[in-house]
Amino acid sequence: MRFNGKTAVVTGAAAGIGRCVAEMLAAQGAKVCAVDIADIPYQADGIKAYKLNVADSAACKAFYDQAAGEYESLDILINNAGITRDAMTAKMTDEQWDLVMDVNLKGIFNLTRHFGPHMERQGGGAIVNISSVVGEFGNIGQANYAATKAAVYGLTKTWAKEFARKGAAVRVNAVSPGYTMTDILKTVPQDLLDKFAAQTMLGRLGQPEEIAKAIVFLASDEASYITGHNLSVNGGMRL
Repeated sequence: MRFNGKTAVVTGAAAGIGRCVAEMLAAQGAKVCAVDIADIPYQADGIKAYKLNVADSAACKAFYDQAAGEYESLDILINNAGITRDAMTAKMTDEQWDLVMDVNLKGIFNLTRHFGPHMERQGGGAIVNISSVVGEFGNIGQANYAATKAAVYGLTKTWAKEFARKGAAVRVNAVSPGYTMTDILKTVPQDLLDKFAAQTMLGRLGQPEEIAKAIVFLASDEASYITGHNLSVNGGMRL
């Protein structure tokens, strides 16, 4: 029960990696705010659902105000919400570009601009931003997605410096999952999935639980001397 007495906010918590993180944190004692634009389709002790569009600045401020009023402390923020709108660059529309930027990049900023300073004032906290192997190495047809996920590294390092500059024990890290069997990949043809798996040293795709364990570790006190770091959890891709 390593998260007893702590409150965690997890975005993109309706399914996939976000759901796994929310459930793991709650199982280990945290009070979890499960945040998503979609309905949270599950219930568990310690988990409270909140509906939120992270791309909406005013809504994010209102959610922060609500959380700050409801909970004694705000200890963990997992910035997991993200979308894809794939297209080759020559065919990518403004709408596809802007929507991915708004959710994947502005969405992280919209919440961290409030929760980071709050953690600084209370003297500590942990923020984990979810990037991607695509942010590390790029990917054909995902210029918008790759740009946002690469930008997460710059935000992570900047916030690791900003929120700890006055001595507060606020840690900010990133996790970059490889290809993981979430609902998005379940629509990908099997021959492509096999190709992705063959690119890893372990010869398989990741499971959401495996990514969630890495995220939960960085959010825990076991990672108390880790900040400004990107943890690649990709089965050994690109070695």
